[in-house]
Amino acid sequence: MNFDPGAGPDSPQIVDVLVVGGGPVGLATVVELGRRGISTALVERHDSTSVFPKARLLTTRTMELCREWGVEQEVEAAGMPRELSLALGIGRTLTSPDFRHEVARISEDRSQSPTYSYICTQDRFEQILHRLAVATPHSELHFSTTCDRVTDHGDHVTAEVTGPEGARTIRAEYVVAADGHRSPTRRGLGIRTDGPPPLGHMLAIMFDADLGPLLEHRRGALYFLHGDFYCVIESVDNSRTWTLQTAYDPELGEGPQDYTDEHCTRLVRAAVGVDDLSVGILGRMPWTQQVFVAESFRSGRVFLAGDAAHVATPQGGFGMNCGLQDAHNLAWKLAAVLRGTAGPGLLDSYEVERRPIAQWTVEESLRNAVITLDMMEDRLTVAEAGDLQALRRRSEGLVLGYHYTSDAIVPDGSPAPDPEDPYLTYVATTRPGHLLPHLPLPSQVDADSPVGPVSHDDRDGPLDPGGPRSTKDVIAPGSLTLITSAGSDWGSVAGLAAESTGVGIEVVEMTTDPDPGTPDGPACPSWPEVSGVGEHGAVLVRPDGHVAWRAPHRADGRVLEAAVRSVMALPEPAGV
Repeated sequence: MNFDPGAGPDSPQIVDVLVVGGGPVGLATVVELGRRGISTALVERHDSTSVFPKARLLTTRTMELCREWGVEQEVEAAGMPRELSLALGIGRTLTSPDFRHEVARISEDRSQSPTYSYICTQDRFEQILHRLAVATPHSELHFSTTCDRVTDHGDHVTAEVTGPEGARTIRAEYVVAADGHRSPTRRGLGIRTDGPPPLGHMLAIMFDADLGPLLEHRRGALYFLHGDFYCVIESVDNSRTWTLQTAYDPELGEGPQDYTDEHCTRLVRAAVGVDDLSVGILGRMPWTQQVFVAESFRSGRVFLAGDAAHVATPQGGFGMNCGLQDAHNLAWKLAAVLRGTAGPGLLDSYEVERRPIAQWTVEESLRNAVITLDMMEDRLTVAEAGDLQALRRRSEGLVLGYHYTSDAIVPDGSPAPDPEDPYLTYVATTRPGHLLPHLPLPSQVDADSPVGPVSHDDRDGPLDPGGPRSTKDVIAPGSLTLITSAGSDWGSVAGLAAESTGVGIEVVEMTTDPDPGTPDGPACPSWPEVSGVGEHGAVLVRPDGHVAWRAPHRADGRVLEAAVRSVMALPEPAGV
């Protein structure tokens, strides 16, 4: 681990990884690397974390990361009640008689994860991530600092940065560029992007108004309004703070400068349907609705993540979440290579794995945006558009059902699940490349006893953050995790495989006892049923929660060692 925070004006600061960009993806990268003992420096051109709500939806997969980081309850305390998170409204105005209120059927997805999607605005979420990053050992965060130039020297990277203390140099083994959709780093590397022309120019108006009493039975996270003009109102706190999203057309001479406080106030009143509503304008933010995917996510020792690599429309709330999965995928690989427990070839799997998922995510966000555009241009009725928008508020197939194919995954020849709607429907499987399925475990487990399933007695009630643990909670952040049934011999051969490869392997033994359920709840499947490998097999899980390899047969140390070497891009031992 390299770390020299006390660099003088003529000597570079030395760290393992430089992160460019201090938004959610950059901050998450620092947190993920820090959990694995990797030193980092982060530079961000703004002087603070975001002060505008921006993105709001944290998908189920992102909430699983929050659970992993130990901030799930803190995020929920900063957001709105879960029952409102996926509710939406449609009408001419917020108060018109034709208003339609749709609430997503949360109970249909609840058994698929120990947590669930949540609304927490980006400004509040960034504050939580910032606190985590600041508390991370061997990390330094530099705001009000620009990254002026990145130079790849082949065996290391240097970056020229300018901050309050002046110009200086940071030397790192690798750079993660999470510096947004305009990404100066991406442009400096000459990496092009692929996508259609912009869909439109938008303005977000953040305002204060006491709408709580007006929306007593209409509360939700999102409101599509089609009265005097088309707009979307988004809840920040479902009481006084809100944003109104509306479009403007530069070809007609329109621009953000036209949206004075007086004009914004008129728009808010028209959207709410109350002519004398007391409104305070808190801020404006112009943005361009567009989609693209970078043609490459890597150039030598520099990696792109988040909006620097891919941009989605806001519809569906996937952009930030997809970027957080980039960070989660890349960080453990960088850490393993820097620690010497993986070969450099492991880093080749980052783009191979993440770019197809980014492409799919961007395409689905575009489909969501087209629903609204079709309604605005009368290709869909308001009722038809509302039905589609309500349906596509659920997206567990996309956010949990994605899977990887790369050299860091050992295939077993089994076919991938093929649901009728892969966007909507998540099918749990331990097929290599997929996320390890959720299986509830007892909250308290004896260290010497195998863990096993417990049934959900209140799946339709509030989630209990202090309730049962999950198979997702036993994944080791700094090593591979081998999950097998109690009584198998995989635990003993795992130690030998770890010794011969130098790769840490955490062994988790699961009970094979069936769960009978309760009068109030259904039985929970056993580990052999969920895993698909029976009582004698094993499942090898990567630190990012994706299954790397599985075997339905009895313990075989040579097979396990070969799998570990393949996943970690390690050479065969001498003489083999």
